[in-house]
Amino acid sequence: MKSKIDPRHTARKIALSSLFCWLFTEPHREECNLLAKELLEIPADTHDQNLTDLIIEGVKENLKGIDEIIAEAAPEWPIDKISKVDLIILRIAIFEIIYGKKTPIKVSIDEAVELAKEFGNDTSHKFVNGVLGTVSEKYTEKEVNVETIANE
Repeated sequence: MKSKIDPRHTARKIALSSLFCWLFTEPHREECNLLAKELLEIPADTHDQNLTDLIIEGVKENLKGIDEIIAEAAPEWPIDKISKVDLIILRIAIFEIIYGKKTPIKVSIDEAVELAKEFGNDTSHKFVNGVLGTVSEKYTEKEVNVETIANE
């Protein structure tokens, strides 16, 4: 498991919590960020706020395309049947893999699996790993045109 003081892992935890908050209440990003830090008891300056902001904004801006990728990679699991925590973890990882392209694919998958172990149910990490394995095989072997994905 990742160290509790890893600033990039902590940034992803805050992004996960903030996106979860946004999913249900849609308050301002700052409110969700503050609530996430408070609930997770994150001390100041122990995370990469730029990464947190990049993930949150990137997921929100690319939500349609990300959800289409999830639907393709897990056709037996309609989006509305996936646990909300698992769904947000997948959204974060797919944003990082397909749209963000700043984090190596293996790191994105490992981080998502760790988040699933920490926040999901007993089988979340296996589900997340399987879906992201499919995404990695399908979308990263060739150059992906994210404009095409979002418009299909």
